[in-house]
Amino acid sequence: MNRTIKKVAVLGSGVMGSRIAAHFANIGVQVLLLDIAPRELTPDEEKKGLTLDSPLVRNRIVNSSLEAAVKANPSPLYRKADVSRIKTGNFDDNLKEIATCDWTIEVVVERLDIKKSLFDRVEQFRKPGTLITSNTSGIPIHLMTEGRSDDFKRHFCGTHFFNPPRYLKLLEIIPTPDTDPTIVDFLMHYGDLYLGKTTVLAKDTPAFIANRVGVFAIMDVLQVMQKLGLTVEEVDKLTGPVIGHAKSATFRTSDVVGLDTLINVANGLAQNLPNDEAKDAFQLPDFLRKMGENKWLGDKTGQGFYKKVKGEGGKSEIQALDLSTLEYKPSAKVKFATLETTKAIDKLADRFKVLAAGKDKAGEFYRQSFAGRFAYVSNRIPEITDALYKIDDALRAGFGWEMGPFETWDALGVQAGAELVKANGKQLAPWVEDMLAAGNTTFYKVEGGVKQYYDAETKGYKAIPGVENFIILDNLRASGKVLWKNSGASVIDLGDGILNVEFHSKMNTLGTDVIQGLLKGVELAEKNFRGLVVGNDAPNFSAGANLGLVYMYALEQDYDEINMMIAQFQQAMMRMRYSSIPVVGVPHGLTLGGGCELNLHCDRVIASAETYMGLVEFGVGLIPAGGGTKEMVLRTAAKYEEGEPELNLLRNTFVTISMAKVSTSAQEAFDLGFLRRGDEVVVNSNRAIMEAKQAAIDLADAGYTMPTQKTNIKVHGKNALGMFLTGVYAMKEGNYISAHDQKIAEKLAYVMCGGDLSAHTEVSEQYLLDLEREAFLSLTGERKTLERIQSILTTGKPLRN
Repeated sequence: MNRTIKKVAVLGSGVMGSRIAAHFANIGVQVLLLDIAPRELTPDEEKKGLTLDSPLVRNRIVNSSLEAAVKANPSPLYRKADVSRIKTGNFDDNLKEIATCDWTIEVVVERLDIKKSLFDRVEQFRKPGTLITSNTSGIPIHLMTEGRSDDFKRHFCGTHFFNPPRYLKLLEIIPTPDTDPTIVDFLMHYGDLYLGKTTVLAKDTPAFIANRVGVFAIMDVLQVMQKLGLTVEEVDKLTGPVIGHAKSATFRTSDVVGLDTLINVANGLAQNLPNDEAKDAFQLPDFLRKMGENKWLGDKTGQGFYKKVKGEGGKSEIQALDLSTLEYKPSAKVKFATLETTKAIDKLADRFKVLAAGKDKAGEFYRQSFAGRFAYVSNRIPEITDALYKIDDALRAGFGWEMGPFETWDALGVQAGAELVKANGKQLAPWVEDMLAAGNTTFYKVEGGVKQYYDAETKGYKAIPGVENFIILDNLRASGKVLWKNSGASVIDLGDGILNVEFHSKMNTLGTDVIQGLLKGVELAEKNFRGLVVGNDAPNFSAGANLGLVYMYALEQDYDEINMMIAQFQQAMMRMRYSSIPVVGVPHGLTLGGGCELNLHCDRVIASAETYMGLVEFGVGLIPAGGGTKEMVLRTAAKYEEGEPELNLLRNTFVTISMAKVSTSAQEAFDLGFLRRGDEVVVNSNRAIMEAKQAAIDLADAGYTMPTQKTNIKVHGKNALGMFLTGVYAMKEGNYISAHDQKIAEKLAYVMCGGDLSAHTEVSEQYLLDLEREAFLSLTGERKTLERIQSILTTGKPLRN
């Protein structure tokens, strides 16, 4: 059947339920969010004379939960207005409304009896043939179907979202033996395409895939650290970005998530895994058990492995828990010789051999923890999944690891990893021994641009299913599709006449090498291809221009060099904008400063939903000068026929730039004017480059012709300039901004108004480009601007001087 999802019921409005509801609202689905009706009045309700029958009281729990979700930071919503798609109610009055829903998701407390009791009531109202799923992190899915109808069983399975659902990409799909296979296929596809998830098919085993392996990894780390006498701070240094994990690493992450969650999952696994060869790893160490008893559960209780206290002079300081004494002490700086040797190694995969070869305590930590992890995941096949790539997918998407355990093992070398396992007294699964004996030395390989994984059952390699919908640049690189490259960028053939320019500078900053790559991409595409995509697979599209270079030239007062650098960037943007082939930008993650300006000059933009886009130059004492100010003025002028007063529109744009506003989602980027009609949002970032390639093909097929530069951009001169200068002066006099903020704002206003022209005038793009470059150049000569740039470069924090 042709199944569509127009309306979803979410039963349970706690942290997970309200956030799942919010994410469905993000993608345009109508949501019915229900929870229990209160059994007693609050003192405030009694004062107001309300009763348990009052609508405000009956929906108090669900409305309070939704209100808390809307106020949460980071927000579960792409736009605050999306909450209008969520209707609230309670199980007693509104459960009958699930008959109007295409999918009912149960997200109540983790107790089987409560879930089954709710399903008894759901069966009274649910429309036959509609989806019914449970979000649980550990309760066996098949137990929930006992006593249910055949139709319920056919359309029922587990859908395990990870918290927060908007930001963590994993969605585990857990069918029962009675689940209709077409339902599983639909959910796998819907989760990927519409919810933007990495959908992983899991077996109905305790904690499924991600929590089973991820919690083992945490508990094993606790054992290794105790053996080696490591501190909380040392372990967090060893298990953070250096191995591709979150900056919050092991213990800070546990504090944020809540130690009760870790304790509950570990206890559940310890009880439910009698045949697990590593079941002892799930036994709580004494310190963790005592922390649970003391309610030291992390951020939710004010202390966990870390605690924030007031130090001398009232200044906050972070203290770390001494696990041997269970007393807090000032957090100590950590340094290991092994880590020092990896500082110059940018590529994550290249670090693991160095880490495992370390001669200090850090090296021993890695050898022991890698050995335990490799042994554990090898023995989980085929128990929790038949395919090793699903374990890697689950850990990357659910725990935020850059590389899954099998990918890490590949980077270290499968043979070397196997020897590490044996040397540490761990048991390797026989299939790995068989794989190596047959001469297969990697878990993954790329052939013909297609990534394959080793299949333990057939003892051969298979293509990873589903990736035909993605373009993975690493796979194309491995297949010889790179046509040109330098240290900052590569030009890659995507096929079908479309090229891609990929950045690979640090944080994808836009320096000379990247600009050269962009120009080469346009040149090659115009000669022999049909279109150009600008996209990459890095965590962020681009953090902007190379500020370090600007700072160095400014210190040396080499303003000619700065002028030339800015002029070259502007010319590259205009060359891209006015080329004979269509150019499609693919922003995602941080898309700041020059990264934003680049996308402003593309013919079309295919943005990932999680795109944080903005012109942030004001924060470092500058204005956008890579065509950003010009383009925003041009876009504002294009709206002058829409009816709103022209100066109001111009003021809104001025505020956006002068406050260095950054969108909190791609949808919000439309509101700020960084995206426009015709640009698209892709919820699953893995699909973005493929979609961009198709957009470039569509533009070419439609008969793309090179646009002509604008010479009729309306600017307002003194009329608007006076308004801006008055407003900025008032802000300064009210102590809302500093004198240097005032200076930057005045220069921005001057550019946006086209200078101090006596009347409305039509000007060219080049006229505005020259103005913005001159303003930028003059600001690099200001001491306070250099102080702001230095602060960002050295501390990562903006300075308001």
